[in-house]
Amino acid sequence: MLVGVRMVAFLVVAPPFSHRGIPATVKVMLATGLALAIAPRVVTTAPASTGEYVVLLVGEAVIGVGLGFLVAVVFAAVQSAGSLIDLMGGFSLAQGFDPMTQVNGAQFARLYQLTAVVILFVSDGYQMVISGLVRTFDALPLGASLDLSKLGDALTASVTGMFLATLQIAGPLVVVLFLADVGLGLLTRVAPALNAFALGFPLKILLTLSLASLTYLALPRIIENLTGRSLDAVLGVTS
Repeated sequence: MLVGVRMVAFLVVAPPFSHRGIPATVKVMLATGLALAIAPRVVTTAPASTGEYVVLLVGEAVIGVGLGFLVAVVFAAVQSAGSLIDLMGGFSLAQGFDPMTQVNGAQFARLYQLTAVVILFVSDGYQMVISGLVRTFDALPLGASLDLSKLGDALTASVTGMFLATLQIAGPLVVVLFLADVGLGLLTRVAPALNAFALGFPLKILLTLSLASLTYLALPRIIENLTGRSLDAVLGVTS
């Protein structure tokens, strides 16, 4: 039961299993199957009272949510990069509420996020995420308390890494679009008769689609790198 609680809490928060396109029944069944497979190798003592058992359940839920949130923060870099591209490319004007992720997003934010989920399943990246969770039972047995200082340090490092990864993914395109805006501004000063505002939208859309396609081709390698980072973050907290 305690193993299943940590599993369910992790799968509800950590990508790709946290995606709302995956039914809750599937998540519970997957967590139950993994818990049954792991239970024989987990050593624990029976709680002395019902209150102690409830405390253990809450502790395992907190551990699962904390570890899952670390993974979610790492993979949020992909969606953040898409949102940054939408903002600089002018696509954010067409953003809408995505019921799957419960956030507002435009075209590239949704495209990158869905592509990341697909790549995680196709490339067996989800198996690395699950293996990292399984290995936490060796470093952090049932009933053990999570070191909040380590969790805070790991969370800070993960957020910092998320921003750096976002800039690495979308940075070149953002620089090009910024230079395009500067060029259009200079063109307006040199030739005021030209409607630079009308020229800017199609030009930025063309540049965004051209350069974002190159970034999109690099997503499999990026997702592989982020998967390794998420595994290191989870194991770093429990070591």
